[in-house]
Amino acid sequence: MNPSSNPPVSENTQVVRAAGVVGAATLLSRIFGFIRDVVIAWFFGAGFSSDAFFVAFRIPNLLRRLFAEGSLTIAFIPVFTEYLTLRGKEEAFHLASSAIRLLSAMLVLAAIFGILFAPLIVRLIAPGFIDDPEKYSLTVTLTRLMFPYIFFIGLVALSMGVLNALGHFAAPAFAPVLLNLAMIGAVFLISPHLSDGIHPVFGLAIGVLIGGALQLLLQVPFLIKKGIFFWKKASIYHPGMKKIGRLMLPAIFGAAVYQINILVGTLLASLLPEGSISYLYYADRLVQFPLGIFGIAIATAVLPSISRQASAKDLEAVKDTFGYAIQLVFFITLPAMVGLIILREPIVALLFKRGAFDADAARLTAYALLYYSIGLWAFAAVRIVVSTFYALQDTKTPVRMAIISVIANIVLGVVLMRYLSHGGLALSTSLASILNLGLLVWALRQRLGFLGLRTIAASVGQSLACSTIMGAGVWTIARLIIPSQDGNVPGLFFGITGSILAGLVFYGIASFLIKHSEFEKVLTITRKGIRKR
Repeated sequence: MNPSSNPPVSENTQVVRAAGVVGAATLLSRIFGFIRDVVIAWFFGAGFSSDAFFVAFRIPNLLRRLFAEGSLTIAFIPVFTEYLTLRGKEEAFHLASSAIRLLSAMLVLAAIFGILFAPLIVRLIAPGFIDDPEKYSLTVTLTRLMFPYIFFIGLVALSMGVLNALGHFAAPAFAPVLLNLAMIGAVFLISPHLSDGIHPVFGLAIGVLIGGALQLLLQVPFLIKKGIFFWKKASIYHPGMKKIGRLMLPAIFGAAVYQINILVGTLLASLLPEGSISYLYYADRLVQFPLGIFGIAIATAVLPSISRQASAKDLEAVKDTFGYAIQLVFFITLPAMVGLIILREPIVALLFKRGAFDADAARLTAYALLYYSIGLWAFAAVRIVVSTFYALQDTKTPVRMAIISVIANIVLGVVLMRYLSHGGLALSTSLASILNLGLLVWALRQRLGFLGLRTIAASVGQSLACSTIMGAGVWTIARLIIPSQDGNVPGLFFGITGSILAGLVFYGIASFLIKHSEFEKVLTITRKGIRKR
């Protein structure tokens, strides 16, 4: 049986629909995220205060990805799904209630720990700041102020695991919109009105805390609607928590290797000229746009499906769904990669070049974006492979591969930053993710046997060919309709929009003419969805 040629339509249709919901909500979140970053760039620029804020915010944000959205969600969903499948809803809901109580206590302790040891944490994360006492002090204070964010976002991540396993994807995916709105509001409503002696960037940090609380409050009515009454009496420990903990500890590294590599880049960038951290941050935000809308959305949608199949011991179905998801990811991320590379400079100019963010900052951010874009397809595909391993409740393999990837990123970063400055750090992250993907696919092949890699490779080849055709068309159109970066904002906006729309047309026509398998599958599912409406 070819695992990719005849996928189980009902399960894969559910994956596409769930990915559509997550992708749409993530698109809205990314739009407001870009507005947030534009506002921050306009108000704080790329330098002293922005470097301090991004380092301080990256610490609780990294913990969110490592312990919350990364390891916790991925470890919780397979076990919760197993309880739903084999022991019934009541026992599964007891597990969820216990998890909420135990996690709340652990997150309070984590927040206290972070506040107390903020100076040490900043020294480890940004050693280059030690030579600038004022920047170091500001970063430590911001870290202390924002560390309680981990409490809110950790519970949001657990809520996401429960709701996703129960078939609800919208509320968790929409939650980041509230964070972005809170941070935007804080820049305008809090930062300008802080009294003398208090740095305006503290208003932005307060916005982070408000956003975290709003995200958690959003999940509550949906949990209640699904029958999770967290105020009812429940033990703080459930037997299922032992299995979740066993999966979660190694998953911290296996699921979040990309974030660890980004953190390594931040650490090394602190040794480079001022502004390097900000250039990498803004470039990473641009890569996160297609990655979040498509790559992470598909990975989020596929985990509950593969977990159900793994719980039922249907390994053939697991391979079918894996093959379907990985081909879909490449179909979407390869043209996105090409588009970002070609349009990187006008995109950065349109979004960020204003106020304190000058032409030099725009050029250096676009330089980092070039090297991050090279690894976009690998960043997304790694999430699918890792989700498959955790659905199989195998956490050791992703950890081994993650360790190799992190070591490779450190070595490559130290070497490449000598020649390419902060661009070398972005390139090392991309290369390390490509290495991680190759190792993970090889290990999954050893675990499951035949994966239909020839069929997957053929589909990827089609996507690459169509992306190349699209790239040539976008490059030509962009030269004709996009004004110089010194042009007005409307000219840049309509030029970039026109180039992107032309790219979609070129990619669609090329996919249609060569009868791209993924193009036909997506069209079929879309037609069925329209007919049902």
